[in-house]
Amino acid sequence: MSTSPVSAGSTVPAAKPLPPKTDTDQAVPHRARWQNYLTPIVVVLLALALLITITRNWNAWEGGKVEQVTDDAYVRGDLTPLSTKVSGIVRAVDVADYRQVHKGDLLVELQDDDYHAQVDQAKAAVEAARAGIVENLRQRQLQDTRIARALAGIDQAKAQIAAAEAGKDAVQAQLIRARSERKRQEGLYQTHSTTEQNLEAAVAAEGNLSAQLASRDADLNQAQTLLRSSELAAEAERGSKAVLESQEAQLQADLHAKQASLAAVEVNLGYTKIYAPDDGTVGERQVRPGQLVSPGTVVISFVALTKWVQANYRETQLTNVKIGDTAELRIDEYPEQLIRGKVAEIAPASGSQFALLPPDNATGNFTKVVQRIPVKIALDDPAVATTLRPGLSVVATVRTKR
Repeated sequence: MSTSPVSAGSTVPAAKPLPPKTDTDQAVPHRARWQNYLTPIVVVLLALALLITITRNWNAWEGGKVEQVTDDAYVRGDLTPLSTKVSGIVRAVDVADYRQVHKGDLLVELQDDDYHAQVDQAKAAVEAARAGIVENLRQRQLQDTRIARALAGIDQAKAQIAAAEAGKDAVQAQLIRARSERKRQEGLYQTHSTTEQNLEAAVAAEGNLSAQLASRDADLNQAQTLLRSSELAAEAERGSKAVLESQEAQLQADLHAKQASLAAVEVNLGYTKIYAPDDGTVGERQVRPGQLVSPGTVVISFVALTKWVQANYRETQLTNVKIGDTAELRIDEYPEQLIRGKVAEIAPASGSQFALLPPDNATGNFTKVVQRIPVKIALDDPAVATTLRPGLSVVATVRTKR
C-alpha cells in the first residue's frame, strides 16, 4: 500500500499536548512500591515469629511426647574376653568358632606337667613342715621327762640334806657327851680313881665321834651341792623347753606358709584349664594347639545369653521417661517382629562423660550440643533375648506414663 506524498503547500497537523500531571498521579507509583514490599516483610516477620516459637518450645514439645523414639539404639550383651592367668603351651582347644557352650564346658587346655611337679614339690614341703612339728613335740615331751627327773633329783637332794642334818645333830650330841666323859675320866685318872684304860676308851670315843661329825658335815655339803646341781639342771631343762616351744610357733608359721604355697600352685594348676563361665556362645578362637601363651593372652571371647537394648536418647526426650516404662523394639535383623521390653535403668551421666577423653567446655569457644543419655531396656521374653546378637541396630520406642 503506497502513501501519497505531501503536496507542497499543504500543512501537517500539530501533535496534541499531554495533560499536566497532578499530585494524585505522582503518589500512585510510590503506593504500589510499598505494597510490593509489605507482603515479603509480613512473611518474614511471621517466619521469624514461628521460628522463635518453635525454638523456645521445641524441647518442651519433644519431652512431652507420650512416645519417645530413637534409632540410636543397639543390642548389648556381656562380652567377656577369656584370658590366660598363667603361661604355658596350648595343649588343646576343645571348642569350635561361634559354638554354643554350657557352663563348665572345657574350652582351652594348657600343658600342665610343670604345674603338677610344682604341686608335688609343695606337698613334700608341707609334709616336711608337719614332720618338723611332730619332732618338736617329741623333743618337748623329752624335755618334760628331763625336767621331771631334775625335780626328782631336787627332792632327793633335799631328803639327803634333811638326813645329813639329822645325823649331824645326833653325832654332835654324842660328841658333846663323849667330851664330857673324857674330861670326867681325866679328872678321875688324876686322882687315881679310874684306870688308864677307861681314859683311853673315853679319848677314843671322842675321836670316833669327831670323825663321824666330820663325815656328817661332808654328807650335808654333798647333799647341798646335789640340790644346787639339780636346781640348775631343772632350770636348764625348762629353758630348753621354752626354746622348743618358741620353735613350735615358728614351725607352725612355716607350715602355714608351705600350705599357702601349695594352695597357690594348685590354683595355678587349675588355671591351665579355661572353662565356660556360663551358658552362652563363644567367638572366634584366638589360639591354636602348640602356641606359647603368656598371662593375659586372650584365647577366646564369650557372649552370655542375657541380652538387652541400650538406647541413647537425647536429653530433651527424657523429661517423662521413668524406670518401668514399656518399650517397643524393632530390630533391623527382624524387621517384621515387634519385641517388647521395659526401661530397666537410666544412666547417671551422659555418654560423653564415660568417654576416654571427656569434653571440657570451660575454655575456648562453646557450641551447645544436645547430649545423649544411655537407657537400658530389658526384654520381656528371655527366649527372644537368647537369639539376638550384640551390636544389632534397633529402633526403640518408649511409651511414657504421662
